[in-house]
Amino acid sequence: MRTAALLCFATVITLEAETIEAFGHKWTVPTAADWAVEQSDEKPVLHLTVPRDQKQPRRPKQFAVCETPNWKTVTLSLEAQAPQGNLILVFAYQDDAHFNYAHLSVDEATKQPVHNGIFHVYGGDRVRISSETGPAALAAKDAWHKVQLTHDASTGIVGVTVNGRAVPALEAVDLSLGPGRIGLGSFTNTALFRNWKITGTPAK
Repeated sequence: MRTAALLCFATVITLEAETIEAFGHKWTVPTAADWAVEQSDEKPVLHLTVPRDQKQPRRPKQFAVCETPNWKTVTLSLEAQAPQGNLILVFAYQDDAHFNYAHLSVDEATKQPVHNGIFHVYGGDRVRISSETGPAALAAKDAWHKVQLTHDASTGIVGVTVNGRAVPALEAVDLSLGPGRIGLGSFTNTALFRNWKITGTPAK
């Protein structure tokens, strides 16, 4: 059973969002109180503790955006846990209405098309842009999964591996957004993230 000790982090309120600190970076979030920085196996964990649903337009809102320059190429490596079976990794983020995300789930996309795929947000509802082929990305709700996302804005190619295995439903191409930032969170569930690392080429 996971034990967690809550750590303090700074909260900066702005007109539209708030800021938390985790993994040595600042992250912009809709509501800082929905997040906690905890300890798991002596490792810092960023924990989305409060799920919130956005009915219309139908797209994710509950995610933390890392305050870095936009990335031309980026590799995001981390361990993730989805207590309710779903989490998202945001990439090519421009603003709250323009971004892409990978939805990792215990559900197969053929059974639940709005889960386990790459999705595109461009001002309205999210739209799936990846195949529904293949197994679910996550094997279990209570397990930590080693996840890696790579994105090249010049080619539009994105791919995700889980525990070293490629996930066909998490591969896509999109050239409409270009370089952007990355984010961690979920659509309507809680999620946990640790061992976070980001490398790549910032856009000029």
